[in-house]
Amino acid sequence: MKKLRAWAWRIFCLVTGTPHAVRAAGRILRREFGHGASVRRREPVDARGREIPWFTYPAIEYLGQLYFSDKSVFEFGAGNSTLFWVRTAGRVVSVEHDPVWFERVRGRTHGMAHATITHAADPAAYVQALRNEPGLFDVIVVDGIERPACCAAALERLRPGGFVILDNADWHHRCAALLRAGGLIEVDFSGFGPINDYTWTTSLFLHREFAFRPRLERQPAHGIGSQPIFEREP
Repeated sequence: MKKLRAWAWRIFCLVTGTPHAVRAAGRILRREFGHGASVRRREPVDARGREIPWFTYPAIEYLGQLYFSDKSVFEFGAGNSTLFWVRTAGRVVSVEHDPVWFERVRGRTHGMAHATITHAADPAAYVQALRNEPGLFDVIVVDGIERPACCAAALERLRPGGFVILDNADWHHRCAALLRAGGLIEVDFSGFGPINDYTWTTSLFLHREFAFRPRLERQPAHGIGSQPIFEREP
């Protein structure tokens, strides 16, 4: 079946005159980003089958360049992103309103001492979950219900130097305006992401003292599908 699809794609490209660059871009998206696997599995995964957030690929690539091992993360909305943060961050707290997703994520994080997953079906309790946690958080993800109220709570509990992630920011422009009005610096990452056949925007809102350590020796790192060129040492 795979060979049949590959030949069908080649014939389509020959008949329509699809340029090589377009074919190459499709191959990078399907294989190297893992978009094909995410569509088949109906969940956000990378090319290695590891769980990733349902953010745009540009946002995921940027997050992959930062060091989170000593950072705390709070999520409004649990899912594959929770498993991504559990792999990378020092402390993860997530609240989920959907009981099915809550049980699924809780089961996959069972026994992980640095991960706490809570269920809150009531909207007020959902928003209050962040305020009930002690201390401030380095990263706060807003990717669930009650987004305006969650953004307001995030401004209260964000640690200086941290950032807020607002997914689908192009759909929630009033939330974006609220975070900007709170003094945060908006950086938009628009593009394709897992599963979907359309583009959208995942935005980071950086505290003005933002200074996360890079995970690698160089930043920016070569991106997926890029052509690596290294500068000569002086």
